[in-house]
Amino acid sequence: MSNQATIKIKNLRLRTYIGIKEEEMNNKQDVIINVIIRYIADKASHSDAMEDALNYRTITKNIINKVESSKFHLLEKLTSDILDIACEHEWVTFAQVEIDKPHALRFADSVSLTLTRNK
Repeated sequence: MSNQATIKIKNLRLRTYIGIKEEEMNNKQDVIINVIIRYIADKASHSDAMEDALNYRTITKNIINKVESSKFHLLEKLTSDILDIACEHEWVTFAQVEIDKPHALRFADSVSLTLTRNK
């Protein structure tokens, strides 16, 4: 039996260019990112050694760099790019990314998009 770990990066609040309207393309907007990553954590569970674990700090830094240095028209593209980062490590067996775009719709708190991938 193996130990499957679930890492959750919750409510990562970043700013990026997202949208198709001129105002959206010229002004950064808030996005809220939630990431779930699963991997087999047998080695880390027994060794207590960092090199045997998935480094969520490195993953988060890569997400921040991507989001803050890019421009996106669609939530689908932004979410897909983040999902690619979440799945980069060979140990990852599953990843899910949800991105909220607050105030995208009048009368709604936010609009969100979720993509998942099984490896």
